[in-house]
Amino acid sequence: MQVLAHRVVWSAVLLGAVVALAGSWHRILGVAGDRRCLVKLTLSATAIALNWGVFIWAVDQQRVLECSLGYFVAPLVSVLLGIAVLGERLSRWQWLAVILAAAGVVHQVVAFGTLPWVALVLAFSFAIYGLLRKLTSVDAVGGLLIEALVLSPLAIAYLVTVGIGGKVAFGQDGWELDLLLVLAGPVTALPLILFVTATRRIRLATIGLLQYITPTGHFLLAVFVFGERFATASLMTFMVIWMALFIYSADTVRRLTTSFASRPFILSRPQDDDRVRFDR
Repeated sequence: MQVLAHRVVWSAVLLGAVVALAGSWHRILGVAGDRRCLVKLTLSATAIALNWGVFIWAVDQQRVLECSLGYFVAPLVSVLLGIAVLGERLSRWQWLAVILAAAGVVHQVVAFGTLPWVALVLAFSFAIYGLLRKLTSVDAVGGLLIEALVLSPLAIAYLVTVGIGGKVAFGQDGWELDLLLVLAGPVTALPLILFVTATRRIRLATIGLLQYITPTGHFLLAVFVFGERFATASLMTFMVIWMALFIYSADTVRRLTTSFASRPFILSRPQDDDRVRFDR
C-alpha cells in the first residue's frame, strides 16, 4: 500500500511540474469545473488505482505470470466493452478470438480449481480505464494529473497514518529505497503519456500489437528471472490466449490493410512550390 501511495503522490508531483512548465493550469481548472468530466476522471482514477494496487500486490506475492495473463486478456476485454458500450461490431474471426480467450480462462478454472482473479481484475480494470479515458475529452497529461490529484488526498492520508504508527518506509530504509519510491512517479506517468500520444500518430493495428510487449515482458521475467513455476496447464491457457490474440490481430491488420489499399492515389501540386506529391 505504501508503494501504491508513493506511486500516486510522485505522479502528481511530476505531472504538476510538467503542467506548470507548460503554463497549462487554466486548462486543468477548466476540466475540473466540468462536473461530468470530473466524474468520469474520478471513475477512471478508481479503475487505474485498483489496477496498480493489484499489480503491485501480485508482483510482491510472486504472481507475475498471472499479471502477464491479465494484460494479454485486457485488449480482448476492451473489445467486449466496445460492443457493449460503444455499439461496435466484430467480424466472425474477431468473435472467434473472444471465444477462445474466454475458453482459456475457463481452462484455467478447470485445471486449477480456482478463478484467476488477479488476471481478471487487471484485465477488466485496465480495459475499463481505457474506455473511460476514451469517453473523456481531455488530453493525456491533464487527465492523468487530475486522476492523480483525485487519489492524492487518500494516498497522503495513508502515508501520514503509517508514519504516525511508526511503520513508514520512506526516509527510514536507505536512500536506495527512497529513490525507487520517487521514481515510481515517472515510471507510472511517462508510459501512459507516451501511449496516449502514440495513439494519435500511428495506426490502431500497430498500437494493438505493441500492447503485447508488456505482458510478453512479464511472462519472460516470471519464467526466466523470477523462477515462477510454469505448469503444463498454464502453458495450455497461455497458448489458447496467444492463439486468440493472433487471430484478432491478423484480422484487424487485414481489414486496415484492405481499407488502406482501396483508397485512390491523388496527384496534387502544392501552390507554394513545384514539388509533386502523392497522397493516399
